[in-house]
Amino acid sequence: MMPTEDFEALARVCPETVTLELINGKLEVKPVPDGDHDEMIMWVAMQCVRQRPELRLYRTRGLRIGGNRNDRARPDGSLARAGRFAGDGAWSSPDHILMTVDVTSYDDSPVQPCGYAAAGIPLRLLIDRRSGTFAVRSEPHSAHYRHQRLYDIGEAVALPRPASITLDTEELKNYTG
Repeated sequence: MMPTEDFEALARVCPETVTLELINGKLEVKPVPDGDHDEMIMWVAMQCVRQRPELRLYRTRGLRIGGNRNDRARPDGSLARAGRFAGDGAWSSPDHILMTVDVTSYDDSPVQPCGYAAAGIPLRLLIDRRSGTFAVRSEPHSAHYRHQRLYDIGEAVALPRPASITLDTEELKNYTG
């Protein structure tokens, strides 16, 4: 188990080409995103802003997560009201975050379970390029989400409250294998 303070010291000096997270007390390294990954995140960001102009999808924002908020994660996107992170340091409270978004890489790394539900973040959107699916997780309870709905890339994805956004994902077929 790596102490949170040691992780934060390491993360401060880590080069920008490496993304570190502390999940369940263990040091995790996220793969460097490729161009298709970036296009997918930007596409989600644009869809969110078009439908809900008061919101922003913040890229790789450091969050204090987990039940005791000692874990540290950098989701690919954090959906929140504009200005939500003003004045925050490198690691923010998950309060008032509506949704996290992650896009898988094409390597064999499994998607790491994160403490987003335990931190009370209402929605988690996982875009899995390997399976060509969107997983919308909602209703956080303890360390998990009670509800999950899967959609194929190309379908309309209905994000429930508090996001209340529908994503027409047909265009994302261009960015999957």
